Amino acid sequence: MKKFLLTLTAVAGLTAASQAQEFGFEKGNFIVEGNFNSSNTNNKNTKEKNSTFNFNPKAGYFVTDKIAVGVDFGFGQEKNTTVNATTDVKTIKTDKNFGVGAFGRYYFLEVGSRFKTYTEVGVGYANTKAGETKVGDVKTDAVKVNGFGANAGIGANFFLTEKIAVNFAFANVISYGSAKADLDGAKASTAFNTNVNVFNNFFDNATFGLTFKF
Repeated sequence: MKKFLLTLTAVAGLTAASQAQEFGFEKGNFIVEGNFNSSNTNNKNTKEKNSTFNFNPKAGYFVTDKIAVGVDFGFGQEKNTTVNATTDVKTIKTDKNFGVGAFGRYYFLEVGSRFKTYTEVGVGYANTKAGETKVGDVKTDAVKVNGFGANAGIGANFFLTEKIAVNFAFANVISYGSAKADLDGAKASTAFNTNVNVFNNFFDNATFGLTFKF
């Protein structure tokens, strides 16, 4: 009986501690987030290889309990390698990109104690070097493209612990972008998109990462 009472006391204590634990953010918190994805394919029938990776770190500071501002970065590369079946000459095409931006985030809804939803707006600059090609020993330089963009989207954090959460960046509801090649006489291309249909199924467009709170 004594052991049973001690066990009940321990369980009750753990339950109370779990319920007392608070998940979320408050003024003065820092957050660091990161999304990373990569892929590699190798088709031995066509002698074609393709590899991609993208890394998007982000850091923010809470100016209130619900509003955070910060900066984000983007790094990425895609490389495609093919071999001519007749001449056995290898062709390598490489695209690289780098971006930097600023964002503002507002947490507007809590679903339970661990799930926090937010809306986010951001602006950013991107530099892309597209089409660097090497055929055998002959190399052709990439075309540089400079771009500017703005977006508004929604997302959520699900807290695994008090300091670590899974981040779901569901989608951009509105986005605008402008890009121009770094060539004489080049003209800018622009795009404006609205994606209200994202509310039908968030996970069609979601990206996932981790959020660390300090």
